[in-house]
Amino acid sequence: MNRYPAWKYAIIVVALLIAALYMLPNFFGEAPAVQVSSIKSTVKIDATTTARVEQALTAAGISADAITLDGSSVKARFGDTDTQLKAKDAIQKALTPDAENPAYVVALNLLSRSPAWLTSLNAFPMYLGLDLRGGVHFMLQVDMPAALTKRAESLAGDIRLSLREKNIRHGGISRNGQAIDIKFRDAETLASAQALIQDQFPDLQTAETPEGTDYKLTATIKPEAARRVQDQALKQNMVTLHNRINELGVAEPVIQQQGLDRIVVQLPGVQDTAKAKDILGRTATLEMRLVEDSAEARAAENNTGPVPFGAERFFERNGQAVIVKKEVILTGENLTDAQPGFDSQSQQPKVDLTVDAKGGRIMRDTSRENIKKRMAILLFEKGKGEVLTAPVIQSELGNRFQISGSMSVSEANDLALLLRAGSLAAPMEIIEERTIGPTLGAENIAKGFQSVAWGFVVIVAFMAMYYMLFGLFSGLALAVNLMLLVAVLSMLQATLTLPGMAAMALALGMAIDSNVLINERVREELRGGASPQAAIHTGYERAWGTILDSNITTLIAGLALLAFGSGPVRGFAVVHVIGILTSMFSAVFFSRSLVNLWYGRQKKLKTVSIGTVWRPATSGAVVE
Repeated sequence: MNRYPAWKYAIIVVALLIAALYMLPNFFGEAPAVQVSSIKSTVKIDATTTARVEQALTAAGISADAITLDGSSVKARFGDTDTQLKAKDAIQKALTPDAENPAYVVALNLLSRSPAWLTSLNAFPMYLGLDLRGGVHFMLQVDMPAALTKRAESLAGDIRLSLREKNIRHGGISRNGQAIDIKFRDAETLASAQALIQDQFPDLQTAETPEGTDYKLTATIKPEAARRVQDQALKQNMVTLHNRINELGVAEPVIQQQGLDRIVVQLPGVQDTAKAKDILGRTATLEMRLVEDSAEARAAENNTGPVPFGAERFFERNGQAVIVKKEVILTGENLTDAQPGFDSQSQQPKVDLTVDAKGGRIMRDTSRENIKKRMAILLFEKGKGEVLTAPVIQSELGNRFQISGSMSVSEANDLALLLRAGSLAAPMEIIEERTIGPTLGAENIAKGFQSVAWGFVVIVAFMAMYYMLFGLFSGLALAVNLMLLVAVLSMLQATLTLPGMAAMALALGMAIDSNVLINERVREELRGGASPQAAIHTGYERAWGTILDSNITTLIAGLALLAFGSGPVRGFAVVHVIGILTSMFSAVFFSRSLVNLWYGRQKKLKTVSIGTVWRPATSGAVVE
């Protein structure tokens, strides 16, 4: 009756082993480390960078516990903070000899001390949030009217070009805020222009307004198109912010939308608010210029001659010099989109570019006169320019053209991202700023873990006194629930915050409630005269329905917090929802396996250790 088959025990043991494995990294703590990231969009972090870091440390006589290439950064781990500071100085001198024009940012960081065999299994500790680790918090307000105004300016240029191509005469096009006013001499011309706008510009809606003897057509952005422009501006700003924050060496930055026009940026571990502000407010601009192809320019590229008059020297990602003319053909303001793809003929990676009407007209005229010549695309950050690519103009270009050449798929994706998000789509203003010190974060961690630990100890002690052996089974199930909760959070690489720790403490109380229901149901069966084996079986079977109903209703509330909440509320909801799911497994299936293992094979079981079972029909109490 109360026996599990071997395969059920096997599943439980495997689940416990996996949970223990992924919970383990959280006990090794963190070690001081140095993180090397790219400060320039065109500088890539690869195995060569790792080798340079190793050489710098060897030359300085510094031994690192581990050096790893992690995505877009190199991380070196050390045993103490003194070695960490010495290593930072050594790496900085080797990688950034020119302090005025650094290519890398060398930042202090903290890394898990987990052994390599755990890391190879993708077992990592949970991230700690801003309130536990310390750092800075910013609330940024995106200027949505500026994004709409910029879009209206672009559409005004496109309308001017379209009317010129269709030979529709007008008395002037002007932009009044986010509206575009077009004047005409007669109603017929106005009707032709209105039909053209409705056909070629689906994002605009038009209205006729008389103005003296003239006719005026006012075009405004449709509400749904305006929302789309605002969403795109917000997303582009978030992508740009993420690219910029990488150079701060933040392990797990939080960049998320809040409301319709705000962005929350949380940088755990960063204490230099001024540096963070400088990074967030950094501007990056794009320029397209023709490459100088004279003999003097080729000599200047090889450093065998001076740069010709009217030209400048810039460098590509591989260090190759490129001599470009000072005249700027297009800027990033003319670029409206950049998407990676594959060439239909050669099947090589490419990047498709789209520019506005003004940019298309300039590209058409420039490319017609410079076929088979090179055009350089430059990215300027902090006043320093670098060549992203310098392709050859193969044919006459227009509003849409492509960049292709010796690029890999990842390089095409990176280039498209740089071209799209090289600068902010709309201005932003910091409207809220908070700094949390590391001392306060450490205090929050200590208090949070103490609350969870003491809550666990008190609950287990009470259950053991009140329910005897069944109480100990409940305590073991509670420990398993806590282990499963931490393991799942670690697997998901969730960020643990102070509200999350509160939810963890709450999960303990909610998890033990299921065991209380089971134990009381078993007691009720014993009071009714059922045999111990029958009481155990019936108690678990009948308590399961009540446990499921109560957990589902609580889970619905948790999912509502997760769906509609943000910030601390969302952090609480994540731990709350996972805690409910793990408690159902530990309180019912794991505790039942312990009871079955202890009592299930006793055929003539007469008593069970579940505390005092009061029998109302008798004069006394029976202890079983």
